[in-house]
Amino acid sequence: MTDAPSKPPRQTRAQLLAEYRDRIAVAQVYDVAIVSALEPAAKLSARFGNRILLKREDQQSVRSFKLRGAYNKIARLSAEQRARGVICASAGNHAQGVALAAQRLGIPAWIVMPRTTPSVKVDAVRALGGKTVLHGDAFDDAALHAAGLAEEKGLTMIPPYDDPDVIAGQGTVAKEILLQMDALNDPHLDAVFVCTGGGGLLAGVGAWIKAMRPEVKVISVEPDDSDCMAQALEADRRVKLAQVGLFADGVAVRQAGAEPFRVCREVVDHWLRVDVDEICAAIRDVFAENRALPEPAGALAVAGVKKWIAQTGAKKKTYVAIISGANLNFDRLRHIAERAELGDGAETLLAVTIPERAGSFKRFLKQLGRRPITEFNYRYASAEAAHVFAGVHFDGPAAREAAINVLREDGYSVIDMTGNEMAKSHVRYMVGGRAPGAENERLYRFEFPERPGACQDFLAAIGDRWNISLFHYRNHGAAYGRVLCGLQVPKRERAECRRVLDSLGYRYWDETDNPAYSLFLGVER
Repeated sequence: MTDAPSKPPRQTRAQLLAEYRDRIAVAQVYDVAIVSALEPAAKLSARFGNRILLKREDQQSVRSFKLRGAYNKIARLSAEQRARGVICASAGNHAQGVALAAQRLGIPAWIVMPRTTPSVKVDAVRALGGKTVLHGDAFDDAALHAAGLAEEKGLTMIPPYDDPDVIAGQGTVAKEILLQMDALNDPHLDAVFVCTGGGGLLAGVGAWIKAMRPEVKVISVEPDDSDCMAQALEADRRVKLAQVGLFADGVAVRQAGAEPFRVCREVVDHWLRVDVDEICAAIRDVFAENRALPEPAGALAVAGVKKWIAQTGAKKKTYVAIISGANLNFDRLRHIAERAELGDGAETLLAVTIPERAGSFKRFLKQLGRRPITEFNYRYASAEAAHVFAGVHFDGPAAREAAINVLREDGYSVIDMTGNEMAKSHVRYMVGGRAPGAENERLYRFEFPERPGACQDFLAAIGDRWNISLFHYRNHGAAYGRVLCGLQVPKRERAECRRVLDSLGYRYWDETDNPAYSLFLGVER
């Protein structure tokens, strides 16, 4: 009887850092990448009382850092592997990196992307000669299909993040940051903020920073609805999310890569989650600094810097935020502009019931004072009352609370809807509309993948079982459409209705008890 082979000892932290320091030092990226600028963000720095610098990876030819890891991986393939061709799955930015690397090296490249990928990224891949295949609604669907094609055609898979050579390529961003800091009059650096999806950039940046300047903090930033790395670091194991939000499509990943997680657990000091409004505000901030427009994932690090300063009260520190990409669909700008005000806390959404009598509307406006009003919706509700939905600018939380208290003392019913997603996405556009005959109505908010057939699939599942009493759809070029739907579901059938909705695989929320439902849709419950 022979003994089972023993597992190799776990690599120590020092060994891991030494390995990645050596890999990053020799990474081949500059045949396709430039040394992107490290620019002071003067307005953000003055506003937040800290020195903030932006690492402009949006300046790369494919408007993203992803070409670094892709090229380093492909350049190291054997002649036989190159001849067969390469394939990747990507939400768009890695796809452009692979397509560009393959073009430069004369290698055939197949690119599998979710059908929800913004068209600007799909078109860019095709322009670089990549053979595009659109499959599934999210990255994981595309990855599974790419794996099947790789086996069928004998292609070499180029992972977007879960590979040492890809991680090493991304790590050159950190190598540049430290060299650029050393060239400044004041080279002190307190922390680097990194956007995180599968973890390739975070692992590469973190490994180089901790190998060369261990006192510098490495801080990960993720969307709060796509936080697979944060959950993994908290659980000390990789966690697979049931669903991910698609607004920041570049980081819409359900599970952190195995190798990035192995590295990140050793090099990441802190992790932050930010919401859609905070991301939109960060996009606006970058535009205000240098007239550049990062994509949602590209602005994550800036959103993280702002949140970190707000949470810690930091002053006179030096922070670098990596602007990771700028492949933004123009159609998204309207949505981003709407939500940016909410992300900075500048705009407050108020739902107010006012008496339906002569002069009450004028009196309400007088109570608001001469504050900037971004939106105003008024709807007659009955002989006794009317509903108002207003977007109002206040100079900070104290001013907002004081104004709300004055309104309430004056007899107005006021609800602060700023954090109410249904109100922000739907009700502000739908004031009024009674439905006195809609018995047993349940209200659901959905995110439909923005692809042909998504609505038809929903209607096919609902069939003729439950009447649709309300349907409101909004899309501003995002990877998903926002849908508010009323279904007339008798109480005894609610469990079956939930099972049907769960089977669709769309993210959804039951909003029947949301106060905006009765206040502004005029629904009697």
